[in-house]
Amino acid sequence: MTELPLATLFILLALLIVLSAFFSSSETGLVALNRYRLRHQAQAGHRGARLAQGLLGQPDRMFGLILLGNNLVNILAASIATVIALRLLGEAGIWVSTVILTIVILIFAELAPKTVAALHPQRIAYPASYVLTPLLKLLYPLVWLVNVMANILLKAFGIRSAAIQADALNRDELRTLVKEGGRNISMDHQQMLINILDLEHGTVDDVMVPRQDIVGIDLDDDWETILQSLTQSIYTRMPVWRGSLENIVGMLHIRTVLTRLAQNRLDPDGLIKAMRRPYFIPEGTPLTQQLLEFQSRERRMGLVVDEYGDIQGLVTLDDILEEIVGEYTTESSGRQRLLRKQENGSWLVDGSTTVRMLNRRLNWELPTAGAKTVNGLILEQLESLPDGRTSLRISNLIFTIVDMADNRIRKVRVWETADQEEPD
Repeated sequence: MTELPLATLFILLALLIVLSAFFSSSETGLVALNRYRLRHQAQAGHRGARLAQGLLGQPDRMFGLILLGNNLVNILAASIATVIALRLLGEAGIWVSTVILTIVILIFAELAPKTVAALHPQRIAYPASYVLTPLLKLLYPLVWLVNVMANILLKAFGIRSAAIQADALNRDELRTLVKEGGRNISMDHQQMLINILDLEHGTVDDVMVPRQDIVGIDLDDDWETILQSLTQSIYTRMPVWRGSLENIVGMLHIRTVLTRLAQNRLDPDGLIKAMRRPYFIPEGTPLTQQLLEFQSRERRMGLVVDEYGDIQGLVTLDDILEEIVGEYTTESSGRQRLLRKQENGSWLVDGSTTVRMLNRRLNWELPTAGAKTVNGLILEQLESLPDGRTSLRISNLIFTIVDMADNRIRKVRVWETADQEEPD
């Protein structure tokens, strides 16, 4: 090496710095790759992605190869720089070459390449994989020997290389991934994905129509009243009972009797024959489970019962789907009246409105662990039946009871204390 011309030595030194930059950027680029995008592109047939995935599948060998190559070229570069310095500056050149080469490697072979690789990992990692993969096969015995010696050293200190863990994400991490990683997904679609993740937290109790609000047909009513209910109902499916809801007879889809109803040929016997057997759902059933139950049983409506078999409410497939996509059915028009914006900025809320609905539509953070409705939430907070107009604070919201009937809160006025003053 001492006999080579200085020009050749400078060329070799520059080449070694380029190789050092290659190994440094390759390491950062491979580590910075989005594993889920990488997996998707590899499954789509992208060769560079498949090679990169193969390298990342054996990180000990990948890092062993990169570090072996990086240290080899850096040490060789230091040797050449020393020879050049000795020729130009004599003994004093050793210190000069050390300082200058350190700065050059730090900037041109470490900092700049790694920054570029971190910003554009795919542009660096995929092409580098075409070089590193055959190089790993060529140098595999040496890389294997280095890894074995490193593992022996780690075992001497009681450290064992852990098995590679799968890239599993919990629900909260998936929420973050959807919010921060879904830049190419519309806000509406992002919200749907988040709602699907949140669906597991809810139960049928959160979305059911309370028992006292169930609309149906009583077979003990006169036939004219029954016909009027069928023709004027905004619902397509209705429960049918005798005398009271406890004596449920079945579920009726109005479309099954629509033709005979239009031709005035519908009679009580035809109405009963058109009904299906009632479907009962245990209270507390998770929404995700009930969604699958509706699908497997080919049902769209069920009655929620408690442990004693008493009917607590009614839930439909649409109620669960609206938890994902928002309110969309014509039957929701009645629910719109549960929540009204007032001119002073407050909200007039029906007592039967679910806490989950308020949190979803108004971005409030009311507690959902206990009571499911506004009526239940206020009673739970007061721990007694309110007497007349009563106000209470829950979080940053002020609830004022406007109307009560039969020991039940019917209307509540709600406003955010940060935005609104209490109205007169």
